[in-house]
Amino acid sequence: MSESNDYDVDALLDRVGFEADRNVLTRRQAEVLALRERDVPQADIAQRLGTSRANVSSIETSARTNVEKARETIAFAEALNAPVRVDVAAGTDLYDIPSRVYAACDDADVKVNQTAPELMKSVSDAAGDAVSGREVKRDLLVGVTMDGTVRVRRQELD
Repeated sequence: MSESNDYDVDALLDRVGFEADRNVLTRRQAEVLALRERDVPQADIAQRLGTSRANVSSIETSARTNVEKARETIAFAEALNAPVRVDVAAGTDLYDIPSRVYAACDDADVKVNQTAPELMKSVSDAAGDAVSGREVKRDLLVGVTMDGTVRVRRQELD
């Protein structure tokens, strides 16, 4: 097992460019994640930080939640700014989505970086329970960025 004292957390955070005033994570959250990503046990981190293992667990959970929210925010912003946006209505066959996305990309002169099977898998995976088998169960928005990255947004139910 790794000892948390084997790591210079300040150096780790500097190396990856952590800036607390420009980040959704607090410095403490960043420290905990940096150590946990290096398999340092929570008990060792707690000892290093002078707190309890339960507190380290809470900090880690909050940090991971914040990271996921940041990813979601980026995906949302990219979908809003995507030059290609294809609305996919509930009831659509998953197999019909690639041709619609490719046609919209052709119109916008954007190249998709995925084959039809990859695109269907991306849509299905990103949509979660909004796709069941081949059927789209809830409205989706499929966006494609200028670099060909596909972003899928599902319409949340009220």
